[in-house]
Amino acid sequence: MKMHLDEKIWLTLSFGMIMIFMLITGYQTFAREMGPPSHKETIDPQKVDETAPFDEPGIKKIGENEYEVVMTLQLFSFTPQNIEIPKGATVHFIMTSKDVVHGFEVAGTNINAMVMPGYVQRISQTFDEAGEYLVICNEYCGAGHQMMSTTITVN
Repeated sequence: MKMHLDEKIWLTLSFGMIMIFMLITGYQTFAREMGPPSHKETIDPQKVDETAPFDEPGIKKIGENEYEVVMTLQLFSFTPQNIEIPKGATVHFIMTSKDVVHGFEVAGTNINAMVMPGYVQRISQTFDEAGEYLVICNEYCGAGHQMMSTTITVN
């Protein structure tokens, strides 16, 4: 089979681009630890209210200007409902769902996670700008999905 020179050039360029994309993805995943979560932490969704730390959801100061927010997501609501933190604080969100798949998106930030029943989702974010951040569920979770929201107030 004889290939035309143009075909050889396009095949070489295509293969080269694929290899570059794979190298970039591998670098981000392993060197920068930006890979997707591996579902290391699991929880019985029927016993969320009895399992630490979800038995006491809320905001806890864990260091100087560092907070931990333990959240449970259930049909049409977030617990705790409203979150207040100081400007410049680093917040570690620890979340799980009690019932169905929910989304956790904080408008104006790069926080966007899928929270599934039976798994623990962890996300950290530093809030450098004061203001009110809207938190919404961006995974359809039922008939009242459009009302599932809360706010993070940064003072």
